[in-house]
Amino acid sequence: MESRPQGFGPRFWAVVGATFLGFLGMGTVLPGIAPHVRHDLGGSDQTVGFVIGIFSLVALMSRFFSGPFADRKGRKAAFQVGLVSCALAGAAYLLPLGVAGAYLGRILQGFGEACLYTGAAAWAVETAGVERSGQALGYVSSGIWGGISAGPAIGTFLGSFHRAAAMQIFTAVVAFVIVSRVTERYQPHPHEGKRQWLPRRIIVPGIAIGFVNVHYPAIAGFLILHLGAANGVGRMAFTAYACMVLFSRFFFGGLPDRIHPAITFYGGLTLMAVGLLGIAAHPSAFLSVLSAGVLGLGFSFPWSSIAGRVLRETPASERGSAVGVISAFYDLFVGTSSFAAGAVAHRFGYSEVFLMGACGVGVAALIGRFVFWKKELVEPQVLDEVAVTRG
Repeated sequence: MESRPQGFGPRFWAVVGATFLGFLGMGTVLPGIAPHVRHDLGGSDQTVGFVIGIFSLVALMSRFFSGPFADRKGRKAAFQVGLVSCALAGAAYLLPLGVAGAYLGRILQGFGEACLYTGAAAWAVETAGVERSGQALGYVSSGIWGGISAGPAIGTFLGSFHRAAAMQIFTAVVAFVIVSRVTERYQPHPHEGKRQWLPRRIIVPGIAIGFVNVHYPAIAGFLILHLGAANGVGRMAFTAYACMVLFSRFFFGGLPDRIHPAITFYGGLTLMAVGLLGIAAHPSAFLSVLSAGVLGLGFSFPWSSIAGRVLRETPASERGSAVGVISAFYDLFVGTSSFAAGAVAHRFGYSEVFLMGACGVGVAALIGRFVFWKKELVEPQVLDEVAVTRG
């Protein structure tokens, strides 16, 4: 059984800090991957695409391992396995294996990211208390976005891909030491029968989250191209988007816990639609940057609104699996929509890519009614946990 939640104390912030360091290391090598494969290793442009893409494929498949592993062995174990894998990824980049080393590094990094996130999310929610799941997930997401955002700047500052790979090893080791000193009180629960690798009750929330993230390849791949790089508007817009996501998830992540999550879910989708349509219209520089900021603000709420609700309705013995499955839908939809965005941009233009993202938001809104307006099914165990916390 679980112990009494500790709230946002030292244990919680140690988990968030270690999460930041883990993703900081992954972000450090990101800007150097493509040049390293293309110029240092002599790979083709197609090889660059495969090396970069294999990360998402491995991460997607690994979600279905990391969740059950976290439920059977503990959140801390999953977290540590992820950090070890990230450290080994950095070592693989340094080995004289040629392109094979790049592939191996990305495979280990994809597996490590899946385990790291699953362990961090489930551990943070249970440390803070399941009734604070929205705020806990917001803080974890802030750690992730902070690491991914700061990592590329550090990697560029270090000046070489091999130094960035060494930095990934260093951050993973430091994070491992930190979590090793954090006490985990989760005890695996006996589970009768065979576990479902894709629980039916998570499919609809997962699809909703997937459609919310259809916009992400448009932002990551085409925002700067659409708004233009010469005058810096595209880069300013992307910075506004990323900073607003980081800011709002940290400061407003607890809103889905204090008000009905459907309100924050649909409020976030509304802001996302406004932002995407504003970017698609390609207005003045000021309005373009403002639209990107509005999009980032809206994007901060759907994930915690749905994931928090799912975790509150999920027994503790299955929360790791729930996090893994919902994250898998994110990977699946982002990967699929990346190909779709490229095809749309080639055939119709950049503006239509952002309209495609807005359509994804609309579909997510339709699916959301099956998540929030259904018969309330709350597990007795979850009710007991909330009663203990409030008592």
